[in-house]
Amino acid sequence: MDQVFAGKVALVTGASSGIGRATALQLAEQGADVALNYWTMHEAAEETKAAIHKLGRKAIGFCVDVSDLAAVEEMVSQIVVQLGKIDLLVTAAVYSDRAPFHSADLKGFHQTIDVSLWGAYHVLRACTNTMLAKKQGGAVVIVSSPHAVIPYPNCMAYNIAKAGLDMMAKTAAIELISHKIRVNIFHPGWTDTPGERKFFSEDTISQAGKTLPMGRLATPDEMARGIVFLLDPRNEYMSGITLTMDGGLHLPWWSKRGTGEF
Repeated sequence: MDQVFAGKVALVTGASSGIGRATALQLAEQGADVALNYWTMHEAAEETKAAIHKLGRKAIGFCVDVSDLAAVEEMVSQIVVQLGKIDLLVTAAVYSDRAPFHSADLKGFHQTIDVSLWGAYHVLRACTNTMLAKKQGGAVVIVSSPHAVIPYPNCMAYNIAKAGLDMMAKTAAIELISHKIRVNIFHPGWTDTPGERKFFSEDTISQAGKTLPMGRLATPDEMARGIVFLLDPRNEYMSGITLTMDGGLHLPWWSKRGTGEF
């Protein structure tokens, strides 16, 4: 495999499972040393770190709540101390509660926005200041969602967070482009991750996948490949774009029902 990220240091948030974990591993496979941020699933994070070490790359872990700005700034400072710099950033940390907005528990509502939106901002801010100080350029991928443009019911807080992420990323892209720091957005489709088990049973996930245009949910590895594509220095002319990998979910696939095509 091409070592396109040889000599690079990446920070991936939400790296203990799902898309974040898959992205961290693929970056390491292609030569990057990786700092892993997580808040839950400590054992899984340690397993990811061990897997990166087996690939011959450096890996360090940080159990940090990204909604805490001071903690994020300290984490980024420690990454620079231990690994020397940060070249690549992927914000995949997320929290989500679901309920009708008018009866939602406000603690969960605020936490969804604090982690999913403010958390990404905190990490982007801290990493950007490090990149600017070193005058080295960089590449960032903000993992957003089709929720940014589709108002899924019972997901108001998450919808707000993801819509905000898109505009945050585009604003950062235009502000940072002259500094050779690229910022792009990634919209993953419905992906088979541990986080989905918070809302759905295994049977529901299996059956729902069959109704999608592709007939199944995406895998974390598939989504990670899209993120790594955006980070790839060979694609340095891409900044401020949104890459959607949703298996055709954005298409009017519901119009095909009853035709026998899906």
